[in-house]
Amino acid sequence: MKLSQGLNLGQTLTMTPALQQAIRMLQLSTLDLKTEIQDALESNVMLEADEGHEEIDAREAAAQSSERTNSSDAEIPENLPVDADWNDIYAGSSAPAAPAASSTDDEDYWAFRQANLTSTPDLHAHLVWQADMHSFSPGERAAAEVIIDAIDANGLLLDWDEIAPRIAADLELTPAHVEAVLTVVQDFDPPGVAARSLAECLDIQLTGIDSDTPGHALARRLIREESLACLAEPKRDAVAARLGVELEALDTAIALIQTLQPHPGDAFAEHEADYVVPEVFVTRTSEGWHVALNPDIAPRLRINAQYLALIKRADKSADQTTLKSHLQEARFFLNSLKSRNDTLLEVAQCIVEAQRGFLEYGEEAMKPLVLRDVAEELEIHESTVSRATANKYMQTSRGVFELKYFFSSHVSTTDGGSASATAIQAMIKRMVAGETARKPLSDSKLAELLLDNGIQVARRTVAKYREALSIPPSHERRQKTG
Repeated sequence: MKLSQGLNLGQTLTMTPALQQAIRMLQLSTLDLKTEIQDALESNVMLEADEGHEEIDAREAAAQSSERTNSSDAEIPENLPVDADWNDIYAGSSAPAAPAASSTDDEDYWAFRQANLTSTPDLHAHLVWQADMHSFSPGERAAAEVIIDAIDANGLLLDWDEIAPRIAADLELTPAHVEAVLTVVQDFDPPGVAARSLAECLDIQLTGIDSDTPGHALARRLIREESLACLAEPKRDAVAARLGVELEALDTAIALIQTLQPHPGDAFAEHEADYVVPEVFVTRTSEGWHVALNPDIAPRLRINAQYLALIKRADKSADQTTLKSHLQEARFFLNSLKSRNDTLLEVAQCIVEAQRGFLEYGEEAMKPLVLRDVAEELEIHESTVSRATANKYMQTSRGVFELKYFFSSHVSTTDGGSASATAIQAMIKRMVAGETARKPLSDSKLAELLLDNGIQVARRTVAKYREALSIPPSHERRQKTG
């Protein structure tokens, strides 16, 4: 073997501490950000809340400081144009150390917080961890990640007809290969996750139950061959007669089905109450829609002028070293906060521009929008858009919505255009609300009415959208009207 030396040129993005902090802050919710800011104020003497005095900008503070090291010159790239998984850098946040209580109220509040804190990971993280443990090929792993991202909070996968072809096309996989990856994900915990319908969710859970369990075979038959509406029918003897089984056997099967979980994701729901504070305000002005950040989401911060004046050029004492270290950390923090706010505002402005129809006319005017559209418009990475929209809310004249609400897949229209899945759901909801009580609209009829409006969707797609809206099938709606 011959050894040789060579010189290769290449470009890499250095993940500086400042950039790491900026990306982490971008994905924080408003309440988490306030906690982060409070922790920074308590731990860094160079930071203070601006209470109306003359503000000292981070760059001005840097100019006044007498010494700057190479590390303190690290700048944060505009709009955070990186794609990185910070789970490997930042471990899951643990419960903070108990503070020294200054009063009985503080002690009671601390005890309450500890009693309600949970360490349960969210459903997405739980599924990603299982995918990491599986021996997927690179293409399969990418497909599994897309599938996991598409699973809703209930643990269901309701847009499979639109998602599957996109996965196959983007990752150059056959439809059968994509289905095989889905089957693997459906084997993950919790049982029933990634099901494409309620019936499939229950059927997957039955697969994991011993087939010798009383009522197992009939329960599977009910789920696969019968409408789940039979579970709610008051005259079960008629159902038993139609199926050709004993009433006792039917009751046993139904009791088994009722032990199953229709929403596998519920076990991973937050146990603490989530208080929504909108990060973005959208208002109508004479010039159009105006987008602004909520001024109350975080206090204004500045460099403490008195401590800044104490920094001396040549002094190498321990106190001077501490002050210089705090100054550098303060600069990083202020720049990260500014970068977060700038990125959030730009993403919100792009969303409002794309969804002006929704703001003016409602859900039926919602346009198809995916992360890639915003990323390309702002020339940033899709992961940056995802972080900027996670757990962030926008207050509009139509209510308060999570930023992710404005993103939805598209369905092709007969004129070659596209319609948002959210808009289609709104149309279905309107059609059902206006139907005749004695003759409710079936899924096939809803599909025909949508086609009359230029939107071509399959009956099974209409059924999935209807289920997502918690609208019962037509025969159940007819029964309820008496």
